[in-house]
Order: sequence, then C-alpha cells, then structure tokens
Amino acid sequence: MKPSFIEIKNLIEEIYQLVVGFRRKIHQNPELSNKEFATTEFIISILKENNIEYKRITETGAVGIIGMGNNCIALRADIDALPIKEETELPFASQNPGIMHACGHDFHTAILLGSAIILKKFEEHLNGTIKLIFQPSEELIPGGALKMIKAGVLDNPRPKYVFGQHIYPELNTGEIAVSAGPVMAAADELYWNLYGKGSHAAQPHMGNDPLIVAAHLIIHLQAMLNKNKNPFSPAVLSVTSVIGGKATNIFPEFASMQGTLRTFDESLRSKLHKLIENNSRQIASLFDVKCDVEVRKGFPALINNSELVDKFKDIANQALGVNNVHSFEPKMWAEDFAYFAREVPSVFWFLGVKQSVDSEVVPLHNSKLNPDEQALKTGMLAMVSAAIELL
Repeated sequence: MKPSFIEIKNLIEEIYQLVVGFRRKIHQNPELSNKEFATTEFIISILKENNIEYKRITETGAVGIIGMGNNCIALRADIDALPIKEETELPFASQNPGIMHACGHDFHTAILLGSAIILKKFEEHLNGTIKLIFQPSEELIPGGALKMIKAGVLDNPRPKYVFGQHIYPELNTGEIAVSAGPVMAAADELYWNLYGKGSHAAQPHMGNDPLIVAAHLIIHLQAMLNKNKNPFSPAVLSVTSVIGGKATNIFPEFASMQGTLRTFDESLRSKLHKLIENNSRQIASLFDVKCDVEVRKGFPALINNSELVDKFKDIANQALGVNNVHSFEPKMWAEDFAYFAREVPSVFWFLGVKQSVDSEVVPLHNSKLNPDEQALKTGMLAMVSAAIELL
C-alpha cells in the first residue's frame, strides 16, 4: 500500500534538520561547472549511508537507484555553482573565494538527497524504479544534461517521466508554480570580433573605426528582431558587452561585442541565427571593417508536457493545498533540463523560497541570495509525492 501524504509529511519533518545540514554543507563548499568533484563525493556518501544503489555518469555526475523494474520515473537536481563572490554573511557562507550557490542548486541537491532517503524508506511500496539524477554543469553550455543523456542516464530502464524544480525567490515559501507548454527559452550566446584600422581620433578618415560598427550593429539588431518575428512570438536579443579602445584620442583597430538571443520558436531561432551572421558582416563591410560573428547554440526551450502537468497539479493540490499551487508565467531564462524534456514527458516547476509577503526579493544569480530553508520541506513533498503517485 502506497504511503499517504500525511506519512510523507511526517517523515519530512523527521529528516528536515538533516536535509538543512546537507544544504549548508553544499552551500559552504560550492564548485563550478564540470568541477563538482567534492560535491559528487558528498552526494555518493549520503547515498551509501542510506543503502541506495548508485553509479557515476560522466566525471562529476551520479545517479541513485531505488526500487526495481522497468516502470521508472526520474527526479533530477543540478549541482554546480556560479563564479560569484558571496555577500550574505551567513555562518555557512561559501569557503571557496569567488564561487557561490547563487542559483539555488544547493537547495535542489539537498532536496533530492532528502527525497532519496524518504523514497528508500518506502521502497517496498514502490511500483517500479526511481532514478535520482544528480547533474553537473547546468550553468555552462553545452550543459551537463546533454552529456548525461549521451552517456546513457535515461537507459536501462528508460523513465516514462522526468521531474525537476528550481527555487523561485518571487514566490512565497510553501508554494509552487507550474504551467504547461513553453516555460523557459532557448538561449544562444552571441560573439562579434570587429577588425578595423587604427587612427588618430582627429583624423577618422585615415582609419576604419570598429566602434562605429558596434554602435550601428546594436541599433540594427533591435530593429532586425522586431521586423522579423511575429509580435506574438517572444524573443529577446541583448548586447551585453562592448569592448574596444583605451584612449580619448585613438580609434582602436579592434572591438568586440557579446550578447544573448532568447527564443521559444525553433524556426524563428534558426532564422535569426542566419540574419545575425549575414547582417553583421554586411554592416561591417559598409565601413571597411572585417566582422567575425559566432552564434554559439545553447539549450533548447524548456517545454512542459501538458498532460503530465495536469496530473502533477492534481497531486500537488492534494499534497500542498490548492491555494499553494499557482500558474507560472514563462520566463526568458534558460535551463538545460530542457534536454530531458525533449526526450521524455517531463515537468519542471518552481519552488517558492520567499520568507514572507513583505520580504525583499533578492533575485537569482545575486551575491546576497538567501532562500528560506523551510522551502526544503515543500520541495521534498512535491518531489516525493509526484514520484510515488505517478509511479
């Protein structure tokens, strides 16, 4: 007989302080993408302590396995941190200079470890297998999800569903938000190198100024985006860095630009890639400047399976209460969980970590991010309930 929501909640209360300890240890020892060696060793140590079968997938990835049989559901957490200097002044703040869990992956990992302990205790009641995917390198293209999939993380047995979640500082603790269809965008990195001819600033006719090309490109790219997409199709093209020149009286020989493209529609995405490359070179040529442009393709759009979202919402309403389950407004953020969602029907939801209605919202990727640890309970309840009910 499967456990009730009350039994799950009671067990969450029993292990809550243990999970808080997991979160704080991970937070205190953050590691960058593809370098999560100590984090993965810690994860494996907890799986071992709780007699959970595991295997390594890729250099810094791991998968726990609970139950048996081909009927399978996977739960995923990302484990990497960001190159940000922490400024929270917490007693368990990062001990690794310039590195911080500013995106909540310490929460995600601790929640999955807690969920693993609970699911192991209910193992004899499980109607199949649960895979616990601890994934590295979510913050860095091409993303750890793609590497793990290529390494066989979805094989033997293949899960029928994959679930994941992300902390959401704008939503109150105890609540989650989820929606069907596209919820996060495809994200591509854009790079320009502009090669001109240096000259004295008082003699612009003697050189070819790459900075004037950068200025024209920034204006043109915004117009190009607006004139080539359906107004009802979301897309963002942002130039975020322009570097060139060191003095007030010298035109530089070289300038560089960087930016990002965010889209939901794959055909629009491909169209814009070609326009960015072709138009950038044409505009540079008008000023006799050479332009090398690179569109570095990133994660695809994250699309939640509509039918599975309906099933998950029914479970979440029962476990968390109807008033604590909200619709999520799609964001132009990016998330490599999208690769799992392309392979298997999946749901990715957002976990409220705001301490109170009046609390200041400190956004993701901020050096002062300090999510409410009570949200660990909500995250475990949502994950464990979804796994048990849908398995």
